[in-house]
Amino acid sequence: MSDQEPENRRGFLARATAGSALAYGAGHWLGADSAANAAPAVPQPAGAAPVANETETLRQRLVECLGGPWPEPGPLRVELRETIRRPGYRIESLSYEVEPGDRVPAMLLIPDGVTATSPAPAVAIWHQHNGEYHLGKSEPAGLAGNPMHHTGAELAKLGYVVLCPDALCFEERQDPGKQLAGGNFERFEFLRYVVQGQSMAWKNVLDMRRAIDCLVERPEVDAARIGCYGHSMGSTHAWLVGPHEPRIKAVVGNCCLPTYAAIHDTKILHCFPNFVPGWLKYGDTPEMAGLIAPRALHLNLGETDGGSPIEHAKVGIERIRAMYAAQGAAEQFSAFIEPETGHVLSPEMWRRTQAFFARHLG
Repeated sequence: MSDQEPENRRGFLARATAGSALAYGAGHWLGADSAANAAPAVPQPAGAAPVANETETLRQRLVECLGGPWPEPGPLRVELRETIRRPGYRIESLSYEVEPGDRVPAMLLIPDGVTATSPAPAVAIWHQHNGEYHLGKSEPAGLAGNPMHHTGAELAKLGYVVLCPDALCFEERQDPGKQLAGGNFERFEFLRYVVQGQSMAWKNVLDMRRAIDCLVERPEVDAARIGCYGHSMGSTHAWLVGPHEPRIKAVVGNCCLPTYAAIHDTKILHCFPNFVPGWLKYGDTPEMAGLIAPRALHLNLGETDGGSPIEHAKVGIERIRAMYAAQGAAEQFSAFIEPETGHVLSPEMWRRTQAFFARHLG
């Protein structure tokens, strides 16, 4: 297929989501009934598996929309800044280079007894947004913020090596010149990437892939057993990076699957990383998450969470489920919607998260 021939989302999704509720009302599936959105079917090379081939084409289109291929990774140049002792594990405050001149501060939690001769599975945790720009890595590391989200500390107690990096614009990655604060700096960075023909999501994915590089290089980590988890914006980050990072074997997103249809219908002013320019030509956010298949994916959602309107999210879940089924990996996807629950990490959501990691990384 040439670069001039657009992917036919209807052709691919009709096959990949056979039996699912794909079009759910006039205008709700991104104008799928409009002749203006029609495109020629994706040609199939002789002998190719149609769904697998079209999935890879869709993945390539997603990379293009995000901003194009990522640069070849250079040395991480990890620097240890401090070691903090906690009962049952230690925290290494460190930084590493994701691009020349751009270092990411992070917290690495290593359980007692985990060594190069006795490595453990690892989980990268992408922190939430919540408008709390002063928080980033420190919250999941258990050093600040809401105890509900001290998830890295809890996983370290369970024996996982955990990496908690700062996302761009948060904690130690705020405006170094101190000219712009909080959301103003985030908006500036979002727009800076847009005019470069990229997106903030492109940069977030690059940074997350480098976080996996960091974990893989650690002798304490079993590189064949790496997962990632995120709440809220962290959930967005989880299903953003998943399609592009095959070293991640298990992905958990908690309380964030906002479809563009829901955003447009309800006029949600959502986090900048949710927005991938041009993707409406090919799909919606569920199609991004579905590209993680056949690797393991679990989503938790709250029924009353206004950030992920639940009726739209339910349709999205079914589309993801169908994409997994089309890859012969139906058992690798699961989702849980907790009744009368909002934008939280509930005890039941956390129980299911732990069970998911135990199953796929244990």
